[in-house]
Amino acid sequence: MSYAGAADTGPCEGRHASPSSPTGAGKARTKEPLTETFVFRCTASEKAQLRAKAEAAGLPASTLLREALGLTEARRRKPIPRLDPALVLAVGRIGGNLNQIARWLNYTMKVGRTDLDTLTVARRLVVIERQLAALLDEARRC
Repeated sequence: MSYAGAADTGPCEGRHASPSSPTGAGKARTKEPLTETFVFRCTASEKAQLRAKAEAAGLPASTLLREALGLTEARRRKPIPRLDPALVLAVGRIGGNLNQIARWLNYTMKVGRTDLDTLTVARRLVVIERQLAALLDEARRC
């Protein structure tokens, strides 16, 4: 049976991106494969300069050259900050622990168990949140 008497009774085609979608989701990409290479000779200092400019732009040298020739559009992305992997792992573990505590706290509030332990944990979570916000503000100033 068709919805509201519509003539299209075929299967649903799935989710389509909005025509105004900035991501271009749903569009078929017609990008030509990069199969050719071009080699040119330069001095060691020229090569170092090219690599330094590419690194400063956060791009591979080939993309930087394509942009210089007008073959691609310049896409400037904010460079990914270099962080200590141990720090990232530690923050992830802390986040996981805080998530477990928050789930427990939400469950106890849902079932109506608001004893002193629950309120103490909630208060300490608020303190941690404020301390993290202060650390973030301090880090942004640097």
